[in-house]
Amino acid sequence: PDNGKPNRHSDQVRGRLGATYAVSDLITIGARLVTGNPDDPRSTDAQLSGFDKDLDVSLDQAYVQLNLDNLKISAGKIPQPFTRTELVWDGDVNPQGVSANYKLPFASGGAFRANGMLFVIDRQGTGSDSSMLGGQLGYDSPNLGAWKYDSSAAYYKYNVGDMRGANPIYWRTNLLRPDGRYLSDFRLVDAVVGVTYQGLSDKWPLRFVGDYVRNTGARTSADTGYGADLLLGRTNKPGDWRFGYGYAMAQADAVMSAFSHDNISIATNYRMHTFSMDYVPAKNTVISTVWYHYKPYNAIYAGNNSPSDWLNRVRLAFLVNF
Repeated sequence: PDNGKPNRHSDQVRGRLGATYAVSDLITIGARLVTGNPDDPRSTDAQLSGFDKDLDVSLDQAYVQLNLDNLKISAGKIPQPFTRTELVWDGDVNPQGVSANYKLPFASGGAFRANGMLFVIDRQGTGSDSSMLGGQLGYDSPNLGAWKYDSSAAYYKYNVGDMRGANPIYWRTNLLRPDGRYLSDFRLVDAVVGVTYQGLSDKWPLRFVGDYVRNTGARTSADTGYGADLLLGRTNKPGDWRFGYGYAMAQADAVMSAFSHDNISIATNYRMHTFSMDYVPAKNTVISTVWYHYKPYNAIYAGNNSPSDWLNRVRLAFLVNF
C-alpha cells in the first residue's frame, strides 16, 4: 500500500439503458440513461455507500444523427466518434457538440475513415468558453491471409478558457499555475495502430494495439504518453476466454486528464502494468477480472503518492447485456 496506508475495498454497480430510433432513412435519434456521478464524465460506476442512499441517474447520450450514405453527422450529447484507447479517451466519455464520421469502403475489403468533432466543453456566462476541435484519419486493411491491421492518426486542439468554479475532478493531475489555470496548452498528436492475427483459430484471435500521444502545447518536458496491449481470445460465445496484458506510461501533461481513463488513482504521471481475464459463462454475460499494477512515473510530480511504492487495484466484475 502507498505510504503504509491500509488496503481499501469497495462495491460498485453500473447500469446503462440506451435506445436508438430510425425516424427515417435520413434521421436517427438516440439516448442513454446511466448511473454514476453526473459531474464525472469518465465513469458510470455508482459507489454503494452513503447509508443506503439512492443512485444518481442521468442522460449521458441524447443526440440526432443525419445519415448521408458514407457520411454520418451527429449533434447533441454524442457517442465518442474517434478510434481511441483509454490513454487519451476514457470509454465512458460522451462529448457534447457536433461530430462527423465518413467511411469509404474499397472493393478489396479495406476502408478509409475520416472523423471530426467540435467538442463544447464548457460555456461561461461572464468568462471565456472552453472547447476542443479534433480530427482523425484512419485506414482499415482487408484480410491479408490470417492478418489484418488498422491505423489512425488524430490531432486534438483544446481551447481552455475561464476555470473559475471548475471542479478539481476536471484537471486531476495535470500541472497548474499558481492562479489555478493549466500550466500547459493541450495540442495532442495521437497515433493508434492495431494488428490482428486470426491464424490460431476462430476462438483464439490475437490482437495488438499500440497508442502514442504527444502534447505539442506542453510547457514542460512531461509531454508524452504511450501504451501497448496484447489480447488473446474473444468474448462472443458461451465458453469463450480472453486474456490480456498491457503496459502504459503517461507523463504529467501528456493528455488532458479530464477525459483520460479513471482506471487507477493517478490520472497522469504514471507507469502501469495491466493484466486481465474474461470468461463468458452464458449468453450475454461476462465475468471480468483486471489487475492494475502502477506507480508514479516522475517523483517530482508524485504529489501525495510515494514515488517508490507500486500500487495495486483489482477489479472483479459480472456483466449482463440485453
